[in-house]
Amino acid sequence: MKGGWPRDAVIRGDSNGGSAMKEQSSAGEVFLVFLRMGLTSFGGPVAHLGYFREEFVVRRQWLDDRSYADLVALCQFLPGPASSQVGLAIGLSRASYLGALAAWAGFTLPSTIALVVFAYSLATLEGALGMGWLHGLKVAAVAVVALAVLGMARSLAPDRERATLAVAGAVVAIAVPNAWGQIGAIVLGAIIGLMLPRSAVPGDHSSLPLSVSRGAAVTALVAFFGLLICLPVLQSAFPSQPLALFDGFYRAGSLVFGGGHVVLPLLQAEVVPRWVSNDAFLAGYGAAQAVPGPLFTFAAYLGAVIGGWGTAVLCLIAVFLPSFLLVIGALPFWEAIRSRSRAQASLAGVNASVVGLLVAALYHPVWTAGITNARDFGLAAVAFLLLLMWQTPPWLVVLLCAAGGAALAAL
Repeated sequence: MKGGWPRDAVIRGDSNGGSAMKEQSSAGEVFLVFLRMGLTSFGGPVAHLGYFREEFVVRRQWLDDRSYADLVALCQFLPGPASSQVGLAIGLSRASYLGALAAWAGFTLPSTIALVVFAYSLATLEGALGMGWLHGLKVAAVAVVALAVLGMARSLAPDRERATLAVAGAVVAIAVPNAWGQIGAIVLGAIIGLMLPRSAVPGDHSSLPLSVSRGAAVTALVAFFGLLICLPVLQSAFPSQPLALFDGFYRAGSLVFGGGHVVLPLLQAEVVPRWVSNDAFLAGYGAAQAVPGPLFTFAAYLGAVIGGWGTAVLCLIAVFLPSFLLVIGALPFWEAIRSRSRAQASLAGVNASVVGLLVAALYHPVWTAGITNARDFGLAAVAFLLLLMWQTPPWLVVLLCAAGGAALAAL
């Protein structure tokens, strides 16, 4: 079967990666393995992918290096959280659709619980510790987002054409400070990307070693686009908070190109100030840097602030659902899509535009809320130095910023 695994196939070793995927796993085994990853995977999506390779390629030999690289390439191409999508694909390969669900649940559960508990404790912590530590979390967010902008600009906007497109995306997002401005910037990037010089378009690709039936893929894609189109219509016809939240978080999960940090401006446009204050939003974003697992579990924190545990689950499912549908929907068509130069060019433009979206978010709300005086700037500069040059774990930088914010407030 060209470019894929038969549904019950046994993968043999090759010269690139040794033996891989010798037998299928139970969903329970997949859940426990990913639960351990969810408890220990600090450092963001790039670090997650490194942990996954060590666990599933080197240690467990569930797949070989070539197979893993193909999965990473697919998930970098799709919108959504790349590391979570790679986990979904690995779970799918080991225990079918139930395995994909088990992989997602295990990887997201620890950070979800931690952030929901933080949301419930926010008012108590404010009363017991004062506001200084909370402002320190906002300062930490400045350093984290600035580092994300720098890293994404280096890889996604390294030439003058894509750098210009990134700045244009930032201007559009700042000029139209809502979801429509962000969607417009992404569409602009997709259109202008078609005109990028061929040298700016990545051209490497290889076959993808995972199989999903075309029928299942088409069903998933129809569901993805159907929800994206119909949810706003339903919300207009039958207005309610749960439907509005599901619509907003689903749309955010559908439009996140370029990494988990890009979810920041999309979710900020959806919930601030309608349901969540800017201070609570940035405090949660800072706290999300201090927990392991995917950044998308920030959605659970927002849901808990808005309406408690039930709303947290609703928002979490809504923001991750597009990833499930897109991974399943893209697999059978991946070879045809990624080998087309026009698709590659359009994606290069989109990726440059999302750098601009993150630049806009770095300015507002992150910088405008976090940097209010020279002392804040100094604390942010130290945090950025620790992240960039000293390779300090983000969770430790967040804790240091919280302590620094409390100390500055006491002066």
